Amino acid sequence: MNAPLYNQEGKDLGKLELPDKIFGLPWNADLVHQVVVSQQGNARTPVAHAKGRGEVRGGGKKPWKQKGTGRARHGSIRSPLWVGGGVTHGPTKEKIYARKINKKMAAKAWATIVSQKLRDGEVFFIDKLTLSGIKTKSASSIISNLSKKLDKKELVYKKGNRALIALGKRDNVVEKSFRNLPAVKMIECRNMNALVAMTYKFIFFVDYK
Repeated sequence: MNAPLYNQEGKDLGKLELPDKIFGLPWNADLVHQVVVSQQGNARTPVAHAKGRGEVRGGGKKPWKQKGTGRARHGSIRSPLWVGGGVTHGPTKEKIYARKINKKMAAKAWATIVSQKLRDGEVFFIDKLTLSGIKTKSASSIISNLSKKLDKKELVYKKGNRALIALGKRDNVVEKSFRNLPAVKMIECRNMNALVAMTYKFIFFVDYK
């Protein structure tokens, strides 16, 4: 499998040979859904907590006697039926959302997403990113040039998750130049996963080997 290789100005530099086991997988919706939902759950920190009738303060005394008053029988003013009472089936911070993900499943789900994005024209390969210094303006110019050359006008939108730039190795100058662009995220290739691949519209592999 071949894919075009571009420079940071969007100029075509030729073809790049890609492994089919990563970029040639068929779409598998069930696998992708299972892995992405599991990763979302693993990243979730339960904060919301509603008190049940056993946690709400007060209500230890029976409000009135069981019979003879003509009113409905009640055992506590902290019943969910009462204003100020406990909450029935409310969210609790003790709930665990984490799920186990097998390494092979996670890797295959990521490759499945990348393969589909490549077929949809949303994955591009850049030979390298070179900046003279830490300048957000230079990073913005690179995104603008790529948007024009690749005919992807969505790249320059300032809202939304537009571009994920996956670096072959860390580059402090490049990372700091791009980090002020709200629609762009920098990441090392080795740290990519299915969730982050699904989050961003376009993926740029830089110095891919």
